[in-house]
Amino acid sequence: MLRIGVIGCAAIARRRMLPAMLVHPGIEIVAVASRDAAKAADTARQFGCRPVTGYGALMALDDVEAVYIPLPAALHEHWTGTALAAGKHVLAEKPLTTDPARTRRLMATARTRELTLMENVMFVHHSQHAAVRRLVADGAIGDLRSFHSSFTIPALPGEDIRYQPELGGGSLYDVGVYPLRAALHFLGDTLEVRGAVLERPPGRQVDTSGAVLLRRGDGVTAHLSFGMEHAYSSRYELTGSTGRVVVDRAFTPPADHTPAVTLETASGTRTVPLPPDDQVANTLSSFVSAVRTRETPHAECVAQADLLAAVLRTADGV
Repeated sequence: MLRIGVIGCAAIARRRMLPAMLVHPGIEIVAVASRDAAKAADTARQFGCRPVTGYGALMALDDVEAVYIPLPAALHEHWTGTALAAGKHVLAEKPLTTDPARTRRLMATARTRELTLMENVMFVHHSQHAAVRRLVADGAIGDLRSFHSSFTIPALPGEDIRYQPELGGGSLYDVGVYPLRAALHFLGDTLEVRGAVLERPPGRQVDTSGAVLLRRGDGVTAHLSFGMEHAYSSRYELTGSTGRVVVDRAFTPPADHTPAVTLETASGTRTVPLPPDDQVANTLSSFVSAVRTRETPHAECVAQADLLAAVLRTADGV
């Protein structure tokens, strides 16, 4: 059993990660920490572990082998570095940092200390995307021409941390990272940013929507859109010379969701049957396996950090 401590009581921890950890056969939840003693106690009571007041106090626990960090993006670097210095393996929410150089430094530290550092991008662990890759590789849509993806969510409460720039808020880091990572997942890590727009409406201190145009060296393009004051959308499509494959509920499907992968060709449209899958459980299994083999999967994390930085530079006209 991998003994895990949780740094913070964020919604994603309480709604998705802690329930999945609780039933995972390879994980024991040791403790959960909060700066608020009452919140730590309440969360710990729900998940059968002990409460800790203060993040640093959890790092000092000898029986915690690994930590999960669901803090705001701007805090990831500090607490990930602190955990690695304490000899803990780390599963950190995305993005790992808001700067590529800092991401590389953390990855290098993990490798030097022979610790696992993994960014919590869960959707890539869902089996529907492997099925889509097989369809494309088998020529189901001919030669690949383009990738389109959107991830948008309805407006958030005004006090939400994603509207706070000092905490790493904004649509690019919160929802834009999904279609960007999907583009990397399907098109590889040689993508160049050819255009980017980030919209910061009056009254907001962060970008609330954006669009990105990417190009691969062979001419394949990716068109991405994202936002956090929109109707819900979570989809992508790969278009080829003879057909198209479309995936809805692409990024955050619940474990009981039956994937809807649609294949469109000249001979008609059909739904490719796929079973439900649990991307949260799969992500945790991947982390446990990486810890046991002392692996630090980093290539896509670094490529994603570079791409996010390039989007920001392009959108700002730098």
